[in-house]
Amino acid sequence: MTNLKELIGLGVAGNFAHHLEQAGELEDFKNVVTKEENAPKGIFPFYLPNSESFLGIFPISSDIVELPLYEANAQVEPEVILLCDIIYKDNKVIDLKPLAFSAFNDCTIRKEGAKKISEKKNWGSASKGIATEWIEIDKFEEGGIMDRYHLSSYLKRDGVVHPYGVDAPLLGYSYFYGKLKNWLIEKMNEQEDINPLEDILAHLKNSNYPSQALISIGATAYSEFGEKHYLQKGDEIFVMVYDASINSSDLNEEKGKVILKQKVI
Repeated sequence: MTNLKELIGLGVAGNFAHHLEQAGELEDFKNVVTKEENAPKGIFPFYLPNSESFLGIFPISSDIVELPLYEANAQVEPEVILLCDIIYKDNKVIDLKPLAFSAFNDCTIRKEGAKKISEKKNWGSASKGIATEWIEIDKFEEGGIMDRYHLSSYLKRDGVVHPYGVDAPLLGYSYFYGKLKNWLIEKMNEQEDINPLEDILAHLKNSNYPSQALISIGATAYSEFGEKHYLQKGDEIFVMVYDASINSSDLNEEKGKVILKQKVI
């Protein structure tokens, strides 16, 4: 596997119905115009290799989430993350090639007054999570392996396991496969530094045009418990992608699953 510290980390905002409303972030995007009503709102960085800003801290851990030292409301954001090759021509992105996918926790603080999405995304070396296993993508289009997979998440608190995000098929993403890829390429080249969004092409340039990216493609809607409960020390987080053709989201079954397990400290 590629050294993840050398990759740029990007995320997609608003690619599952109702997530932004539940997260209290819809107001952040009130001035963002999209071409389609159900289109994602934009791309944000969560890690910029070699940056001297807070985004230069590698935020990913596969076993812990460390809450900020200051008081903050943190929530799991269960997502699928893609490992992609980035193809450039004349310093523009002309293609993305998704190679593999895994379970991702885009853990986020609900920070009042944050001017950019990224300000809520990276507060230290264990503010994100990626499972240690990856599933190779045969083709990033209908009829491929990802058709069969679902995304689910749970939180264990005081010995009780609660659903945190709704169980959702990957085909339930608003933008997926070719539509998502084309949208990502467009935004990586053309998104401006305005409102909560940032100039991604400038970030790519300042990161010396990395050959690969980690791209988290959007968080599911929350369960009733997930919407109302922020993370506490001692919580255990489970985010899984699983092959729904051979099993269920039961945490006791391991076959055909990639599970991210993190302890909150």
